[in-house]
Amino acid sequence: MRIALLEDDISQTDIMKHWLEEAGHHCNCFVSGKSFIKDVSRESYDLFIFDRGLPDMSGDEVLEWVRTHIEAPVPVMFVTAHDTEADIVSGLEKGADDYVVKPVRKLELLARLNALERRSRQDINSKPVLEMEPYKIDTKERKIYHDGKEIELTQKEYELSLFFFKHTGRLLSRGHILESIWGRSPDLNTRTVDTHISRIRNKLGFNAEGPWRLTSVYFYGYRLEKSAPSV
Repeated sequence: MRIALLEDDISQTDIMKHWLEEAGHHCNCFVSGKSFIKDVSRESYDLFIFDRGLPDMSGDEVLEWVRTHIEAPVPVMFVTAHDTEADIVSGLEKGADDYVVKPVRKLELLARLNALERRSRQDINSKPVLEMEPYKIDTKERKIYHDGKEIELTQKEYELSLFFFKHTGRLLSRGHILESIWGRSPDLNTRTVDTHISRIRNKLGFNAEGPWRLTSVYFYGYRLEKSAPSV
């Protein structure tokens, strides 16, 4: 997952970032609510982790902003020293999906993250074949078919197409796509994303005339969605 971590304790940030990246996640860190909001206004993430006590605004205020301004239902986990039963209940009632009390334990944190990922993805990652009419994606053979005919794709084109199908309807930033498909190579830039987008758009027919559209949002990224049925 691509995770945004909002925590003003640098030592705590370093530890959690190390755990998350060691487990295979991408983690971007922020020390203030304002810097976090500025970034997530132009970048997409799979999960947010907040402390509740921040230097410029409360974690509750940041959570309210996320629920108001982020269109996708991104899971939110509070990781905080606020440890009373009333604190936990209020955090969950305000819209957090999970609540972890400090000191944080590595294996518990990762297990809770995995549980949130499973719920948010609705186990789509475990399906060997995805039916996205008129497409069929064979995740074991790493092939995509259109009306039964295999579409010739490079490995990166396949991975990019699958990534969009798994996130149907979500607006995904170029940075999110780049990290998820190509990793963090310093030799790559967002033009790589745009070039591959153009290729899969042509090969899979992701256009206004087809059953699926891959649309671009200026200065942000892309969204795959089903086309409206013709009347």
